[in-house]
Amino acid sequence: MDPVHKALLRKHRLDLSGQLLVSDTVVPFLFQENILTDAQVEDIECQPTDRQKVLKLLDILPNRGPRAFHLFLRSLGDFGWVRDQLLQELQTPPGPSCADVCRIPDSVLQRVPSDRELSRLASRLGPEWESVLMDLGLSAEAVFRCRSDHCLSAHGAALGGLVQWRRAEGRKATVERLLQSLQATGHHPSVLEDVLV
Repeated sequence: MDPVHKALLRKHRLDLSGQLLVSDTVVPFLFQENILTDAQVEDIECQPTDRQKVLKLLDILPNRGPRAFHLFLRSLGDFGWVRDQLLQELQTPPGPSCADVCRIPDSVLQRVPSDRELSRLASRLGPEWESVLMDLGLSAEAVFRCRSDHCLSAHGAALGGLVQWRRAEGRKATVERLLQSLQATGHHPSVLEDVLV
């Protein structure tokens, strides 16, 4: 899936989970079009609430190839207002690049983030914390260790990895380096801006 489409789905994740019902038409259509497998359909349908079904679908979709986003839009026949909102945002001409949009002052970009800032960032990374840590240079083994040490807390695992990265990199573990990894893994700069407020 195109990074722009991934970012759009991530940005509207909570809105979509509150507005869509995916069991009746969306999931069957995506299964019919070979975007979802039998196992993925089961995974979605076994979620206890409609909201969680949508969230599970949104977790799966970004990894289902280049056709996934457009077929997802086509599946929203019963939710025309949602589809129109997504299409309208896509057609809005892109603004300045992420580097221009980033309103973090240079002095802040060059410093090492504090424990508090890393903790706040860890709570905002969600399921993609592993890819951020890998981009920061942590080994797959180190990421696995973070996951197993904090198997009941994604926040704890992400924070453990971020602290480990900062310890290993020393003065090179800057806010700017974090920003680069966030952008490389599809996060908008505002995720980091919110943390630094």
